[in-house]
Amino acid sequence: MPNKKHVHIITYGCQMNVYDSIKMGDLLKPHGFELSDSYEDADLVILNTCHIREKAAEKVYSELGRIRIAKERRALEGNHMMIVVAGCVAQAEGEEIFRRAPFVDIVVGSQAYQNLPTLIEQVKREKGWAIDIDFPKESKFDSLPEESGSQGVAAFLSIQEGCDKFCHFCVVPYTRGAEYSRTVPEVYREALKLVSLGAKEIHLLGQNVSAYHGVDEAGNTFGLGKLIKYLAKIPGVERIRYMTSHPRDMTEDELFEVHADEPKLMPFLHLPVQSGSSAILQAMNRKHDRDFYFKVIDRFRAARPNMAFSSDFIVGYPGETDQDFNDTMDLVRKVKFAQCYSFKYSPRPGTPASVLGNQVPETIKDERLQKLQNLIREQQQDFNQQQVGKVLQVLFDKPGRHAGQIQGKSEYMQAVAVQADVSNIGKILPVKITRLETNSLVGELVA
Repeated sequence: MPNKKHVHIITYGCQMNVYDSIKMGDLLKPHGFELSDSYEDADLVILNTCHIREKAAEKVYSELGRIRIAKERRALEGNHMMIVVAGCVAQAEGEEIFRRAPFVDIVVGSQAYQNLPTLIEQVKREKGWAIDIDFPKESKFDSLPEESGSQGVAAFLSIQEGCDKFCHFCVVPYTRGAEYSRTVPEVYREALKLVSLGAKEIHLLGQNVSAYHGVDEAGNTFGLGKLIKYLAKIPGVERIRYMTSHPRDMTEDELFEVHADEPKLMPFLHLPVQSGSSAILQAMNRKHDRDFYFKVIDRFRAARPNMAFSSDFIVGYPGETDQDFNDTMDLVRKVKFAQCYSFKYSPRPGTPASVLGNQVPETIKDERLQKLQNLIREQQQDFNQQQVGKVLQVLFDKPGRHAGQIQGKSEYMQAVAVQADVSNIGKILPVKITRLETNSLVGELVA
C-alpha cells in the first residue's frame, strides 16, 4: 500500500488474546498498516474476541454496533473502513456473524489470523466478505513475523495453545483446538528477541501451559520445568512467569524442582481449581479431585515455602448443592489464596454443561458468589497486609497515578508505587512496603 493505513485492535479476554493482538499488529505492518488508538478514523478495525465469559458474543455485537456508526460516517466522507472479527467468538459463531452484522468484512478464527493480509486483499478485490475459521495442519506460528516492537519490560510469549481436557463448561477445545506446543528453538529465539527489545520479565502463555511438551533440535522433549531452566540462562531475562495451568498436569518433578532452585522463576502461581467439591469437579470433567489439588499446593509449598497462589472459581455449576459450595469455601480457607477470580456459571453454547437440566437458580448463584468474593477479598487483604514492613523486589514499568510516582509489580504480581524518578522505570529495585491502598501497595526504595 503506497500510503499508511491505520488499524485499531480491540482485545477481549485473556493474555493469549493480548499476545495474538500484538502478533496481528506485527503481521500487518509490512502491508502498510500502523496502529491507531481509536477506531473512529481507522481504515481497519479488528475485534479480537473471547468466548469464555457470560454473554461474550452479545458484547461483541454491541461493540460492532458502535463501530458501524463510525464506518457509515467514514463512507459518507469518501473513506472506507474494514471490520474484522477475530478470535474465539469468530471461531464459535462463524458465518452467523455476517447474518447478524452484515457490515462485518472478515471473520477469522484464532488459529487462522496469520492469513489476515490475504483475506484483506480478497475482500478488496472481490468487494464481498471473507471467512477463515479452519484449523490448519501447519502451525500458525510458522507464518507469523518476528516481534517488531517492544512490549515493554514485561512481555508475553506464547509457548502452547489449545486444550485436550474437555472440561464440560469450557469452549477452549472447540475454539482453540487440540493441544499444540511450539518447539524449543522457536520459543528460545522469540525470548531472545523480546530481551533485545527491552523485556526483563517473560510471561510464558498457554491455554494449558503446564501441558507443554516441545522438542529441541535433537528431538528431545522438554516439559515446562526443563524449558524454564533453559530460558533462565538467557542473559537479560530476570524474571519468568507462566499461566494458565491445569492441576492435572502438575505431576512433573522437574517443574517443582525449578520452583525450588531457579530464583528467576517468580513465587506466584495461577492454578485454577474451579470448585472445591470433588463431586462438582467430577461433573465438570476436571480429571482431579479436591485432595489432588491440595497435594499439588503442598508440593509447591514444600519446594518453595514463600509460594503464593491465585485461582479461578465457578459458583452455581449445574447440580451444585449447598454442601458443594461449602466445600469450595472450605478449600479457599485452607489454601489461603493471595488473589482469585470468581464467576457465576453461565452456559457456553455447544458445551456438555449447557444442556444439563439441573441449573442453579440465579438468586442462589448471586448469594453464593457474594459470599465467596467476600472471603477472597478478605484473604487478599490479609496477604497484602502481611507484606507491610517487608522488602519486595519490584519491576517498575510505568509512571504512577500521582506526580513524582512510579509503579511496578512485586514478585506476587501486586501493584507497588513509590516516589522515585522515572529513570528507574525498567529496573528491578528493592522496596520496603509501608502501607496498603485499595488496589495497591505503597513503599519506599531501599538504598
